[in-house]
Amino acid sequence: MSGEPGGKPVLVFDSGIGGLSVLAAIRKLMPTQRLVYVADDAAFPYGNWKEDELSAHIVRLMGDLIATHDPAAIVIACNTASTLVLPPLRAKFAIPFVGTVPAVKPAAEQTKTGVIAVLGTPATIARDYTRQLIASFAQSARVQLVAAPRLATIAEDLLRGVAIDREIIRQEIAPCFVEIDGKRTDIVVLGCTHYPFLIAEMNAVAPWPVTWLDPAPAIARRLVSILNGAIPGPGGESIALFTSGRPVPPPLASLLKSDGLIATA
Repeated sequence: MSGEPGGKPVLVFDSGIGGLSVLAAIRKLMPTQRLVYVADDAAFPYGNWKEDELSAHIVRLMGDLIATHDPAAIVIACNTASTLVLPPLRAKFAIPFVGTVPAVKPAAEQTKTGVIAVLGTPATIARDYTRQLIASFAQSARVQLVAAPRLATIAEDLLRGVAIDREIIRQEIAPCFVEIDGKRTDIVVLGCTHYPFLIAEMNAVAPWPVTWLDPAPAIARRLVSILNGAIPGPGGESIALFTSGRPVPPPLASLLKSDGLIATA
């Protein structure tokens, strides 16, 4: 595909459709870049996998995707995957990878109260990598680690036009909101790319206003830096692939179209 108009695409990869939040940020900075979005929805959710099996699965799938699409760079738009498989991917493939990890450092820099929360999937919250980020960049802050086992699925349902329950959202985010020595949580790090799609819903049930810190803009800036200005001109379709092969429901098809993507089998 490297010889087609628009040059090599950038591949954006997630376990589901949460990575569209990252793709939208990439679109803002690189509106002419051809993109291939891959949702590994046949394997969703990644948090249910054993780590070694998930790592082997993603490395194997990535080999197939690279052979098929010949991307210029790959964005792993998934915290759970990034905190596990970036080292083996980088060791095996001579292609730039941009990962997604909880935005602990900017949260610690921006907090006014010194109390922040990291909201993520149980797998992301449990990883040593997440704790190392806190130890390295947020020693002066009070950090609440909050595992939300149901939020990613709720976001998938929302984007697919399935009814959601705000009470479950309230329960999932409630542990983020704490008061320590008279100071309240003021920043919640969104440690899953699905979560930005739920900000309006989370605001509706939050006990007080907070800043929801979305890492997508920083990921897009990192991608631009890695490509070093080698962004092609217009040309070539941007597509979305779903590993399950299931039909795309109309609400999701509309979202894909708004992101300039054509859903393919």
